[in-house]
Amino acid sequence: MQTAELYSDLPVQAFQTQAIDMDQLVEHGYVIVPNFLASAQCSNLFDYARELPAGGWQQAGIGRADQYTTNTAVRQDRIRWLSAALAVERDYLQMMEHLRELINRELFMGLFDYECHLAHYPPGTFYRKHLDAFKGRSNRILTSVFYLNPDWQAAHGGELVMYGDKGEVLETVLPEAGKLVLFLSDKFVHEVLPGQRDRYSITGWYRLNASIGGVIDPTR
Repeated sequence: MQTAELYSDLPVQAFQTQAIDMDQLVEHGYVIVPNFLASAQCSNLFDYARELPAGGWQQAGIGRADQYTTNTAVRQDRIRWLSAALAVERDYLQMMEHLRELINRELFMGLFDYECHLAHYPPGTFYRKHLDAFKGRSNRILTSVFYLNPDWQAAHGGELVMYGDKGEVLETVLPEAGKLVLFLSDKFVHEVLPGQRDRYSITGWYRLNASIGGVIDPTR
């Protein structure tokens, strides 16, 4: 695939891991990093996502395994699971592996692996309030959301809204290019509000090892 080769240039140094406030993550369970990825590499990922053919996406669903279903009343984005088979996607996965190792070294979270997908929200689409994991029912531990959208303004909408235990708004996050959000997957209800323009992100989950008999728990 030519676009994969064209946009494959994502060195480890492009990720500003030192900008992550680990104390914030420990104390509050989430952290927002405004400029996690250098602008040139972020632009490459944005161009790659925008130029993918329609057949490169699938309608996003909810649930996992036998409970997986699509429900556009709840979720309307289109997704593409990243694979190490394509260079540009492999580069991103490698960088997030580097981050996994850093978090384990700093916080001893025991994160085992990582899965992620590109997400495309056309204008007017949304994802209603939800949790990424339920206590005791999933091995997703830490959610990552990385935004690819250049020149995103407040008037464009499309915010990520994170809620506290009592339903209060904790954060309203504009999906600006280069911004990374990390949060505990089973703690924060969140939603994606409708936007006025096409919105791209990469959403992923760091997971614990739930292998049984040498068979790794299915990722999706």
